[in-house]
Amino acid sequence: MPDDQPEWIRLACQQQGERIRKAREYANLSQEKLAERAGLGRSTIQRIETGEGIKYVHLLRVAKALDIEPADLER
Repeated sequence: MPDDQPEWIRLACQQQGERIRKAREYANLSQEKLAERAGLGRSTIQRIETGEGIKYVHLLRVAKALDIEPADLER
């Protein structure tokens, strides 16, 4: 995530990454397995979970791979 982003955006991305990490762990999946199911690279999952931001299309893929609604990753 670019350093010039406002603090509230950085915080929102970190919180979303944390929610995705918790959902992945709840599903008992490694980053590599989630990446495989979502059709993404493991490094992409890692960046998402560390709060570097997420593209909407990636959010949709991750939610489908976790068998949850995308909105559940927003709360």
